[in-house]
Amino acid sequence: MRFISFLFASFSCAVLLAACSSKPEVTGRPGPASSSTGGAAGAPPTGQAGAGGTGGGFNVGSGGQAQAGAGGAGGAPGPEPAYCGDGRVDSGESCDDGNADSGDGCSAGCQLEQGFACLEPGKPCVSTVRCGDGKITGAETCEDGNTTPGDGCSDTCRLEPGYSCFVVGASCEAAACGDGLLAGREQCDDHNTASGDGCSSTCSLEPGYKCDVPGAACEQTVCGDGKPEGTEQCDDGNHDMGDGCTPECKLEPGCPVAGGPCTTRCGDGFRFAGDAKECEDGNTKSGDGCSADCKIEPGFTCAEVPSADKNRLELPIVIRDFDQTHPDFESFSGSGTANLVEQTLGADGKPVLRATLGQITSAATFAQWFKDVPCAPGVKNDCNITFLQTLALDRVGMSPSYAFSSSAFFPIEGIGFGNFQSPSHNYNFTSEVRYWFQYKGGEILNFTGDDDVWVFINKKLAVDLGGLHSERSGSITLHASDGTGSASDFVGANRTVSLGLALGQVYEIVVFQAERHSTGSNYKLTLGNFTNLPTTCQSQCGDGTRTPDEVCDDGTAANDGRYGGCNADCTRGPFCGDGALQAGDGEACDDGVNSSPYGTGKCAPGCKLASYCGDGNVDSAFGEKCDDGAARNDGRYGGCKADCTLGPRCGDGKKDAGEECDEGKNNGGDTCTATCKRRDIR
Repeated sequence: MRFISFLFASFSCAVLLAACSSKPEVTGRPGPASSSTGGAAGAPPTGQAGAGGTGGGFNVGSGGQAQAGAGGAGGAPGPEPAYCGDGRVDSGESCDDGNADSGDGCSAGCQLEQGFACLEPGKPCVSTVRCGDGKITGAETCEDGNTTPGDGCSDTCRLEPGYSCFVVGASCEAAACGDGLLAGREQCDDHNTASGDGCSSTCSLEPGYKCDVPGAACEQTVCGDGKPEGTEQCDDGNHDMGDGCTPECKLEPGCPVAGGPCTTRCGDGFRFAGDAKECEDGNTKSGDGCSADCKIEPGFTCAEVPSADKNRLELPIVIRDFDQTHPDFESFSGSGTANLVEQTLGADGKPVLRATLGQITSAATFAQWFKDVPCAPGVKNDCNITFLQTLALDRVGMSPSYAFSSSAFFPIEGIGFGNFQSPSHNYNFTSEVRYWFQYKGGEILNFTGDDDVWVFINKKLAVDLGGLHSERSGSITLHASDGTGSASDFVGANRTVSLGLALGQVYEIVVFQAERHSTGSNYKLTLGNFTNLPTTCQSQCGDGTRTPDEVCDDGTAANDGRYGGCNADCTRGPFCGDGALQAGDGEACDDGVNSSPYGTGKCAPGCKLASYCGDGNVDSAFGEKCDDGAARNDGRYGGCKADCTLGPRCGDGKKDAGEECDEGKNNGGDTCTATCKRRDIR
């Protein structure tokens, strides 16, 4: 009975081995022990380790020790379920950069965002938008092939105000003259296209105006106020000539006070043989072929235009009006008294009284003849009124001579101190004309006039017709008889003077005249062989350099009218922005403006349809978090809403239907899995 009880106890312990804490010891001769194979490992639920198999049974040898079979090994952990942000590109995903954020190239729904490339799963995506690469991508609204701001397309490839950038990869242009925005080659923009108000119909600055504020009305400038403005090249605050700045506020050649060769300056309109200036177009504006420092600009050729090829020579002339009560006017008579003035000009470039000789009241009154002397209120007899005009000399036949001739020279009729006498004219005025020439020998000057006439060359008196005379003529022919450059100058029939001229150098010639008697007024001036070689510049279509007056220039061979290229006349070939659809050249649309913004679906820069929510492309540059297409942007779980924001989903921090938990970014931790299931932590 005791033996049977023992066997039952031993069998029970073997069956309940896992619950037994000790095994009874059996004595006697040990028999062979064996163990059965352990049970198979348990199949693991997804993402959890499998449980170990149950231990096998055992055999008891005759008198031997009982041994239990070993348990099966636990199952290996299964893979986490696929989800956006796991760093793997799973089915339905086009990218996975290891997070569920939008705006970094891979959206919160693991869809590739426009303007990005996601090259390696689990790694950050990279932007493919490169401003300056000649391609409009991402949020770019223009692309001119550079990253220079201020040229119409900014350094981030956004269109700048006042510009249109029609051709991708090409320079931008002013959007429209008259839009009130200063852009491109515009010199002004007063918000209209009317000429004559300071800003022309092509938005070029007109003489006598300044247009400092784009969109506002232009203002007239005042030459002589000492402030160079607008188109003024200079402004020295006076109406004198020969001081480097004309009364019209244009540059003059600079001449030494004591005489000697003059120096031309860029923009003064004078260019002579051997001049260091490559060109001279009479202004200091760049972009017209001749730069502000008188260099020929790329894309232009500049040719000399000799004075002999012109039909008219225009010279500035200063007229100063005097009242008949001035002590030097209507007060004397004479027949051409000579030697009234010194043989050289004064330091101010004006004649200096040598003697009155019964013709002039005093040095003080004579000093008023060729200078501005404003009138005090109610005073007329010791002042003058200044007028600026142009003396036009017409070409004489086919010769290199130019002449102005008038037997009734009354340039200020009805103005100034007004007309008087019968016949009624405005007598009593002085005039001053200056010109510059390169001395070669053979130059001729003829003058006929009344009442007082003096001509100075190189600051020295060359012609003296004397004071208070009726119509009288004088002439001068410049010679270089010794060939060395020192001049033996023949003046008239009875006057030979040395003017100290050197061949090839530039000198000033000035004519002073006074009309002091109300008995007529004659003025005849002839200049012969006084050559000047200014230039005119023309752009060269086909040289491959685009100039301001050319729309494009790819070179003669490439100016073939191809898409996005240039025609033979340097106008554009077919291009994005011409209003014609060139589908074969990749255009999806072309309304001629192509500036429709995001959200319209109309034509955008680059002749592409503007992105919009519902087009199936994730445009993070415009705030989209997702875009499954208009039909699927219905807010379903794990999908996209109609406004391209994320619909409910695992990871939004809200426990939605079907989710066991949702801890937002903490999903995947100890309590909630990345798929919003509770984690078993037993």
